[in-house]
Amino acid sequence: MTSRGLVFKNLFRKKLRTFLTIFAILIAFTIFGVLGAFQSALTNPPAGPSQTRLVTTNAINFTQSLPISYLERIRALPNVAEASHWSWFGGYYQEPRNFMVAAYVDPATYLDIYKEFSFGPGEKEAFLKDRQGIMVGKALADKFGWKVGDRIPLKSNIWRQKDGSDTWQFNVTGIFTVPEDSPGGDQQVFFHYDYFNESIAVGRDQIGQVIVQTKDTSKNDATAQAIDTLFQNSQAETETRSEAAFAASFAGQLGDIGFLVTMIVGAGFVTILLIAGNTMMLTVRERTGEIAVLKTIGFTARRIFAMILSESLLMAAIGGFIGLFFAWLGVTAIGGMSAGFFGGGVKLTPALIATAVGLMAVLGFLTGFLPAWRAMNTDIVTAFGKK
Repeated sequence: MTSRGLVFKNLFRKKLRTFLTIFAILIAFTIFGVLGAFQSALTNPPAGPSQTRLVTTNAINFTQSLPISYLERIRALPNVAEASHWSWFGGYYQEPRNFMVAAYVDPATYLDIYKEFSFGPGEKEAFLKDRQGIMVGKALADKFGWKVGDRIPLKSNIWRQKDGSDTWQFNVTGIFTVPEDSPGGDQQVFFHYDYFNESIAVGRDQIGQVIVQTKDTSKNDATAQAIDTLFQNSQAETETRSEAAFAASFAGQLGDIGFLVTMIVGAGFVTILLIAGNTMMLTVRERTGEIAVLKTIGFTARRIFAMILSESLLMAAIGGFIGLFFAWLGVTAIGGMSAGFFGGGVKLTPALIATAVGLMAVLGFLTGFLPAWRAMNTDIVTAFGKK
């Protein structure tokens, strides 16, 4: 039998023990993948247009609203080319599990600022004319089978109409796409602010955030300061940042994700190091006699060292890659919701995958080195004596 065959055979000799060790590694790398993807999305917001636009939110928290009257006052500032607004609807289709990024906007100014949205012929004009119109991202349209001309109901987990209903009816006036690297993605919907505002029971004439396109981006810092000064000492003071900085601010709102990733993965890594290390040591002790036989029939000490170390590396790789697969499933499942917040969404980046592979190698080496060294230095006479 070849060395490769012996490695596989010995690794799965005690199937339950091997399975439990691989399962522990799997869990650690699943957590690492999911949390690492969030950390990457939060701390590395997309470049491009997001660097040229400003976002104004309530200074208390971005979940707090602003008066719609702020919009015209911001537009009057010298370096402001255009200002629009975007507000969270908290929408879902039919069931809460069909949650999506849904927002009400001022259509004309919003589309004037976000030129990266692409529509079919006449769809943009149809949306601007229809107060009950809704623009749907292609990914969502494909998911739910929506097409232009459909009338669809969307529910809100936040808002209620004057009659107590939580459902709004919309006409699908267009299906849009965006460049792959553009903030927002095509997994969201947006509709008319006026239609929504006139129907709600409470919270009228309020918006979530103001989006500002400036004339001279080199003056963005001064413009942001001017906006915040404008509303200083008001009932709703503001905080203005670039879109990139606004995206990064989610890290602060959700906690120190980087610290959580380091602590959780670090604790898991140490725990698995002890578990896998103990497993490999036990495996070598159980096979002391076999190792002596291998040396007797001509297996060199280096070859035995490589075989034992390969077992450890293989076990780490199996658990690690399965864990990354489950992490990929997790971030894919939440990709639609995350796209509206984190540009292209929460993803397993190549850098994150490379880091995970490096951790697998380190884990496999650390857990296998000592047992492999012990096996390499096993004395044949002593081993047969113990047997």
